[in-house]
Amino acid sequence: MKIKEILSILEEMAPLAYAEDFDNVGLLVGDAETEATGVLVCHDALETVIEEAIVKNCNLVVCFHPILFSGIKKITGKNYVERTVLKAIKNDIAIFAVHTALDNHKEGVNKIFCNALGLQNTKRLIPKQNFIQKLVTYTIPENANQVRNALFEAGAGQIGNYEDCSFNSKGIGTYMGNENSNPEIGERFEFVEADEIKIEVTFEKHLQGKILKALFQNHVYEEVAYEIYTLDNPHQNIGLGMLGELEAPMNGLDFLKMVKEKMQCGGIRHTEILDKAIQKVAVLGGSGAFAIKNAIQADVDAYLTADLKYHNFYEAENRILLADIGHFESERFIKNYIVDYLKKKICNFANYLSEDRVLLSEINTNPVKYL
Repeated sequence: MKIKEILSILEEMAPLAYAEDFDNVGLLVGDAETEATGVLVCHDALETVIEEAIVKNCNLVVCFHPILFSGIKKITGKNYVERTVLKAIKNDIAIFAVHTALDNHKEGVNKIFCNALGLQNTKRLIPKQNFIQKLVTYTIPENANQVRNALFEAGAGQIGNYEDCSFNSKGIGTYMGNENSNPEIGERFEFVEADEIKIEVTFEKHLQGKILKALFQNHVYEEVAYEIYTLDNPHQNIGLGMLGELEAPMNGLDFLKMVKEKMQCGGIRHTEILDKAIQKVAVLGGSGAFAIKNAIQADVDAYLTADLKYHNFYEAENRILLADIGHFESERFIKNYIVDYLKKKICNFANYLSEDRVLLSEINTNPVKYL
């Protein structure tokens, strides 16, 4: 099994198109054509993790945080990033990062966060914008089902909990071909009026190439008329952060104690505990100060995130319980999720890598320690 086959599984789990524009996800180091000897999954691909991969004969390290984030012009081993990359290259170890591609996924970081706390009725805190496109095309009635079904197969027509969604209307199409045309209906230089079906479907923008390929391969016309629009509609299943509800209300102190236990926190920094019950909760794994206003607008009782600065706590305005539970802690279960996903998927391959070669790193890469 080649590394690229495992990467395709990872991209099914967390499509790279879901990542934020600022991020650096995907294959960061290594040759995807190399035969895979084993996969080591970690939170941060540090030098010690590469050493662990060497000992365990794993030539693919899958990490949550990208070790290469901003551009570098030299790799001389002068800092922890460069030393990690050098060691990986010298030992033919590939590094693949998922980061915000999995942050934004409906089953990813924040869903796992919610599950750990027992939150119910979850939905996105900040749905992803400008990610939905609409295709409009036209064909004869006899070709409509074939075109529509091909578009569905390519991934179009997914709306929330529904699939195979489209809108279809009848009309009259007109055309006249020139001397180089080869019309399906009518002859060259003949003005044709034909009954047509207008088909409209939505799709995630990263699927555009696949959608157009399906359209062209299944349409009977020599020249396919189509239009693509980017919609303002937010994507309800993709985006940063999540909202959810506790099964029963809790007072603020008991809630924080529960969070500390469930997320295995070394400590929690928080605003004043308000005299109101906590039931509706927002979470955002990793650095989430930017979403404080979104949590307040969502009318939650508490917002859990990480990396808050002193003045960020004032932004709670005594309207919500705001808590910084630690960056690593808010994402701590993601590597377990990746391991479980890979083991399940890899075993479906005919020439698969044995699931006992998908390993969870034993190294705690959290740089923050607590007394």
